[in-house]
Amino acid sequence: MIAGIVGATGYGGIELFRLLSKHPQINQLKLYSSSQAGVEFEAIYPQFESRERHPLHEVDPVKMKEECDVVFLATPAGVSSRLTPELQDGKAKIIDLSGDLRLKNSADYSAWYKKDPAPEPSLEKAVYGLPEWNKEAIRSADVVSNPGCYPTATLLGLGPVMSEQLADPGSIIVDAKSGVSGAGKNPNALTHFAHAQENFQIYKVNQHQHIPEVEQQLMQWNEETTPITFSTHLVPMTRGIMATIYFTLKEEKSAEELLALYKDVYADQPFVRVKSEGQFPCTKDVYQTNFCDIGLTVDSRTKRVTVVSVIDNLMKGAASQAVQNMNLVFHLDEAAGLPQFPVYP
Repeated sequence: MIAGIVGATGYGGIELFRLLSKHPQINQLKLYSSSQAGVEFEAIYPQFESRERHPLHEVDPVKMKEECDVVFLATPAGVSSRLTPELQDGKAKIIDLSGDLRLKNSADYSAWYKKDPAPEPSLEKAVYGLPEWNKEAIRSADVVSNPGCYPTATLLGLGPVMSEQLADPGSIIVDAKSGVSGAGKNPNALTHFAHAQENFQIYKVNQHQHIPEVEQQLMQWNEETTPITFSTHLVPMTRGIMATIYFTLKEEKSAEELLALYKDVYADQPFVRVKSEGQFPCTKDVYQTNFCDIGLTVDSRTKRVTVVSVIDNLMKGAASQAVQNMNLVFHLDEAAGLPQFPVYP
């Protein structure tokens, strides 16, 4: 198979390159860049120096959709909304890592992303690529919208109780923290080393563009879903997300009962690991992997549930989940080309 990566020089694109370079079914990688065409990928990132060289090509949808079997769009918001309509009538399957195809309501996209939405036919065709909850639809998809990093951690943490109608949807509070790589490669005042180092900061308070994505999926599970409280923070580390989720139950359940539910729901999902009672995950547990680790407890005093969900934002939150989706689209082993164990320490 030939895989193309648009936006190969960004953090998501770099991870895609690393994963696809050793994928057993990928025999050629074609890299595309709108700003650095003609330059070799290895000249920009000498740590990937090898016998094989990878020139960056111009973004040409007419050629790309016929010469590639799959095209990954690791692009900023507002780019794939224009590229996808030009790509989707060729042989290439499309996996979009941006937020352009996630929201089915184009008015919501305009309101939260402040950009023009993708055409309705592209939005209708895009399948939301949360594998643990949408596997069969992904297997028959031509266009996959890869979930955001915060939504991945949050939705995997809430899925079992929301789909079983156990959680009070009006009580959900998500307190999420991310490493600074989640802000992307281009530096800004928020991620500047002198500001971010030894600093813990909240950002986009009540305004994060991932809020409607989370609420859209929660609505699929429970029509009674109301707007949630969703706060995001930057932690002075490179990668990793921890979503600490609070909610009340509609009926009394013990931590043991809830853990049994989570383990049953995710029993056949190779990349979700549910901790035993009294154990909680940390970001190092999933570093540079496609795993989502989940722990939970029930506070007997407040009757509230606390769920802790961790992922690597550049992996399960972006590139490795995109590869997982590619494996499903082409009916390959779901874990093909993905690391089995985390890098530690």
